[in-house]
Amino acid sequence: MPTRRDVETGSAAVEFALVLPLVLVVILGLVQVGVFARDRVLVEAAARAGARAAALADDPSAVTSAAQAASPGLDTGALSVTTSRAGSRGDPVTVSVVYVDPVRVPLVGWLVGGAVSMTADATLRQEFG
Repeated sequence: MPTRRDVETGSAAVEFALVLPLVLVVILGLVQVGVFARDRVLVEAAARAGARAAALADDPSAVTSAAQAASPGLDTGALSVTTSRAGSRGDPVTVSVVYVDPVRVPLVGWLVGGAVSMTADATLRQEFG
């Protein structure tokens, strides 16, 4: 007659096999959240750098290049920089940066979709004009 110990042999391996995929998806999801947080900080830095360049000169290409330089690691093709200004010296200039951040971690795309759009704005006073 089999004892109770013989009947339960291998149950830990089966339970581990059932739980492992869920644990892996949670870990990969946390990694993707970390990547999103890093990219969000870079988008905000790009907006601040672009606003600083826009405050110093009325050159859209300088604003875009400053924003791109302040965000290393981001795809420049997915980075959109717009500038809005009014008036002259002392008046505000606002730079908006929009970045479409793709999901980079495998098996996580079905949780959040194909990409996440991030937007950051920065406003400074114009120092010229």
